[in-house]
Amino acid sequence: MNVLQKLFFWNYARNTWQWDILCVVILIFIFLTPKSWFENSERRGSPAHQSSVAATVLVGPEAIENAEDKQQVQQVVRRLSGRNDFEVLGVRKMTDPYGKTRGYEVDIR
Repeated sequence: MNVLQKLFFWNYARNTWQWDILCVVILIFIFLTPKSWFENSERRGSPAHQSSVAATVLVGPEAIENAEDKQQVQQVVRRLSGRNDFEVLGVRKMTDPYGKTRGYEVDIR
């Protein structure tokens, strides 16, 4: 029980072999954990929406005047990317904790 308590509260000194083992375990977790464990499923939308989205482009708030106007958003993304062969599927506003618009996520196909 004492070992588990020390392990949980990380009560080992830095120059001990237990400290080294704990650090190795943390590194193994970081590098071998699947990326899918850390993806935010709320932002992805429905499965039908996922299959139709080819990419998401981030656009600064100064580039888009009206996010509701898909034609204007499409023109901005075409100008920024230099591509003409896509369709805008959706636009999501990104805000900071204070409600200020930090940019837009534009789903294209």
